[in-house]
Amino acid sequence: MFKRTLALTAGLALSFSALIAQAADVLRVSAIPDEAPTELLRKFEPLGAYLEQQLGMKVQFVPVADYPAVVEALATDRLDMAWLGGFTFVQARLKTDATTPVIPLVQREQDAQFTSKFITADPNVKSLADLKGKTFAFGSVSSTSGSLMPRYFMLKNDGIKPEGFFSRVAYSGAHDATVAWVQAGKVDAGVLNASVWQKLVDAGKVDTSKVKVFATTPTYFDYNWTVRGTLDPKLAAKIKQAFLDLDPANPEQKKILDLQAASRFIETKPENYKGIEEAARAAELLK
Repeated sequence: MFKRTLALTAGLALSFSALIAQAADVLRVSAIPDEAPTELLRKFEPLGAYLEQQLGMKVQFVPVADYPAVVEALATDRLDMAWLGGFTFVQARLKTDATTPVIPLVQREQDAQFTSKFITADPNVKSLADLKGKTFAFGSVSSTSGSLMPRYFMLKNDGIKPEGFFSRVAYSGAHDATVAWVQAGKVDAGVLNASVWQKLVDAGKVDTSKVKVFATTPTYFDYNWTVRGTLDPKLAAKIKQAFLDLDPANPEQKKILDLQAASRFIETKPENYKGIEEAARAAELLK
């Protein structure tokens, strides 16, 4: 009986070890859902194939329902890496154990000087002051570029508290949805990140004879690729190097960079996001 128990215990241990080993062979990756799910997957597929080649392991994209779901999954080791906005990075960093906090690896070159664009289809709107008493759309409440930083700068630079200034404040949930709302007249104005705005314009998905940019925020740090703090440091280093090695002179790699709206990737560090944390605390979004 004792021998059978030992054998069973050993078998269970081996099975558990095999599951762990199997999981270790897959890099689980996700992204904040700041665009339509189909668009997120389209952008990721070539990057995922490149990472598989560079890392010698399977890379799996794991879609999530909303911004908090990415933070929770990364903080509980159900994801290995995620594309985060500055605010979601701060949330993930604060949510993880101080001994193994999430680690930002790289950001796009433009993420060191990111901006948000205020847009409208109303020809009479020339500035934020012209929107008093009108309707306004942010993206997701957890979005750095679609909510937090525009809100912060409105209050800091213009003394505008959105809930008391606009007749109605709505949240579209994603940058492309904000543009669709403004273009359809669902709201009088909205705000989204500069990168998605330019992409939609370049793709002809915005009628620029109707929808225009009337203001731009000051610059701030935003998006980055972040890994869980418990990830093998050697693997994290290989992932970082794979991003840094993406070369715009290589046609295949340029396609990957273009889909990521990146000229190239550069290293980043937690200290870059202190300003985001301060803005979030000022907006009472962090306790």
